[in-house]
Amino acid sequence: MSNFVIVTDVTCDLPQEFIEKESIDVVSMSYTIDSKTYSSRDKNALTPHEFFQKMRDGSMATTALVNPLSAREACEKHLKQNKDVLYIAFSSALSGSCDSAMQAADELNRQYDNKVYVVDSKCASLGEGLLIYYANKYKKEGHTIEETLKYTEELKNKICHYFTVNDLFHLYRGGRVSKSKAVIGSMLKIKPILYTNQEGRLIPLRNAFGRKKALMGLIACMQNKIGENKNDIVFISHGDCEDEAKYLAEKIKERFGIENFIINDIDAIVGSHAGPDTIALFFVGNDKIEVQ
Repeated sequence: MSNFVIVTDVTCDLPQEFIEKESIDVVSMSYTIDSKTYSSRDKNALTPHEFFQKMRDGSMATTALVNPLSAREACEKHLKQNKDVLYIAFSSALSGSCDSAMQAADELNRQYDNKVYVVDSKCASLGEGLLIYYANKYKKEGHTIEETLKYTEELKNKICHYFTVNDLFHLYRGGRVSKSKAVIGSMLKIKPILYTNQEGRLIPLRNAFGRKKALMGLIACMQNKIGENKNDIVFISHGDCEDEAKYLAEKIKERFGIENFIINDIDAIVGSHAGPDTIALFFVGNDKIEVQ
């Protein structure tokens, strides 16, 4: 019997209704904007629209990772109920949250008979969410935590992430492009397409001229990578630009015949670095390797 719980970080960007329905335990993280700090899971946190509007108006946000104590508290309550924990963590290449989860797991595994297993997802946003979706589906089929761990570790290398942003200056602040590229790119309306590699790092792939061409560029990336992999569902996250996310979903439906989508807001934690009007596409492909 699958007597274990899946725990993850708020960076998974999964819809709240899915989290509640599937009993996924989500660890909160905090962010600070306009000198005020919020917990991303608190009812008093900014709405996605409020958060991204502040960024559009020039505010900058900073984030704090999951600390070992928070990770420990999230896991220990389940161990006390004689349940194991599969902790699927935000990419270690983008945050120290995974290290915090591993530190907590090491301490708890010396203290309890039930165990915590940590997966470095090498994923972000709804890419992390898509990995959780499939891990949870596998768990519900009756697989043990060890079987689900093995399945998840193998699958994470096939969770493809492609995204585009509307404002290069957020990438500049995050060290992804130079200031000169941000200035020139913005003047020429260049929209970069980026991806997440096997180490879980964000890598620029190519440029598109104009927003619509960038969105179609995401679909071209999917065409190149999907191969024979059956995708019964595709995930799309967005930085307060739902109409464009729905447009992308319609184009994917036309191209691939895929009917099921989860479209959701990017949380403030990931959004602090990606910026408003980000569109990100996630699916299962052959691998996460791109030839530069």
